[in-house]
Formats: sequence, C-alpha cells, structure tokens
Amino acid sequence: MLTVKDLRELRELRARKPEAIREAALKRNRRQLVDATGKIMILAVDHPARGALRVGVRDMAMADRTDVLDRLVTALSRPGVDGVLGTPDILEDLLLLGALEGKLAIGSMNRGGLQGAAFELDDRFTAYNAEAIAESRLDGGKMLLRVDLDDPGTVKTLEACGRAVTDLARNGLMAMVEPFVSRRKDGKVQNILTPEAVIRSIAIAQGLGATSAYTWLKLPVVADMESVVAATTLPVVLLGGEPDDDADESFRRWQRALALPGVRGLVVGRSLIWPNDDDVVSAVDTAARMVHPELFEEVLQ
Repeated sequence: MLTVKDLRELRELRARKPEAIREAALKRNRRQLVDATGKIMILAVDHPARGALRVGVRDMAMADRTDVLDRLVTALSRPGVDGVLGTPDILEDLLLLGALEGKLAIGSMNRGGLQGAAFELDDRFTAYNAEAIAESRLDGGKMLLRVDLDDPGTVKTLEACGRAVTDLARNGLMAMVEPFVSRRKDGKVQNILTPEAVIRSIAIAQGLGATSAYTWLKLPVVADMESVVAATTLPVVLLGGEPDDDADESFRRWQRALALPGVRGLVVGRSLIWPNDDDVVSAVDTAARMVHPELFEEVLQ
C-alpha cells in the first residue's frame, strides 16, 4: 500500500530530478519473459492514455492517479503477478516507487486512437516506440490493432503496427498485438466478438512485420476458443475486458481458455484492478491461481 511519504517522494523526484527515471530503468532488476512454468500474468493499465477512464458504472474510476498507483502496487505485490503493461507515465511512476523490481514491464505504444474520437481507428503511435522500449530496458511493446474495412484510418494503423513488430523484433523484444475486427454503430467503435471475427483478426495480425519471431497475440475470450486458438501457432495471452456482473463466470471462462494449447496466460486490467466488489487482492489472487497454481500450492503446504 502506498504511503503519504511514498507519494511525496515520487512528486519531488519528478519535479527536482527527472533523470532519476532513466537511472532507475538502468538499475532495474529484470527477469526472463517466460520462466520454467511457461505462463505469465500481466496487469494492463494503459486505458487512461486513450481518455478511457470508465470501469463498469464508474465513469471516472481511473481518474485519480494516487488510487491507480495504490491498486497497482498492491496487485503487483501478490504472488503470481509477473508484471504490468502501461504507458510511460504509469510505468515510470511504478519504476520510481520500486514496484517493477523483478517484474515484466511492457510498454503500450499506440494511444492516439482516443476513445470516441472521429479518428479513433487511425491509432497513431503516440506513446512508446521500439527504440524507447529498448533504451528503457522494458521487456516488450504492446499495440492495439482494430480493423474496420469501412474506415480509412485502419490502413495507417496496420502499417504502423507492422513497422513496430519489425522494430521490436530487431531489438529481440516481444511484440504483443491486440487485434480486433471492428465497426462503427451509432458513431461508436465496437469490437466484433464472434469466433469468426476473432479468427480473421488473428490472420491479419500474425502476418504483420518482417518477422513473427517475437510476436504474441492478446485475444478476447469468446465462444469456441478451441477454433480461435487453433488459428495460430504464436503465443497467446487472454485479455479481460470490462468487468462482468458475474465475476465468477468470467473466471471460469478464463480457466477453460487457459487450458488450451498455446495459451500462455492473462493480460487483464480493469476486471482485476477495479473489481465490482473492490477487493483487489481477492480478484488478483483468484486470477493468479489459474495461471500459477504451483505458487499457491506451495503456500498451502
């Protein structure tokens, strides 16, 4: 849990010694991307940079940065949580707080597709690029790829994602691609979550870049996940999406999908960090137990 002193020191460092961020990045204790278990669990908290602050019925759930950091520091301290995915502002706060020691840190790259904007699907790379991810000693980069055949912004995003996949691979870093087939309805972008649409998005995403050697796919859990996962040989991680009214059913869907060949873990944000009952520890531990059951067996013993 964050203290008043932690936050005061964080603000002082940001104001008086910005170079402390680079110094901390160079000293950070890193870990292997995939350990002996072959599974990873990552917390995702890159939504605010697209202006997306809503979680469930709470319109401004992610607006208070102190609350965001407190929840993240708590979640990162739990067994089985391997790391976090975020934009530079959040990862650098966590870096200065010492919360990224021995954790995976994945940089979110294209945040230009602001939620609700007319240009939402022209999703520019406005956060990390591959060079900055390598210089910051992060462990990979994540990009969002929404494909709407009726929106000309899609082709620019495709081109930028392909270039990012190539550049990350050149640095030996994971390229985590989160693809969707999307459409506009009543002016709002909606992701189509049928098995056929997800399979089509996989076909497009896994062909991006000059090599797929370092590409991972971040996919939603939908019906017929067996066919979805069969569409690729690339490593797959599952996304959580919006918190469900029936959290237990969400956990059951994740559990079933985690058992499929090629599925390597979870990359979940809002469902765990802002659960409906606000019990972050319980939500995170439930998910972590699915990904790393061996850790919890050791605790019980």
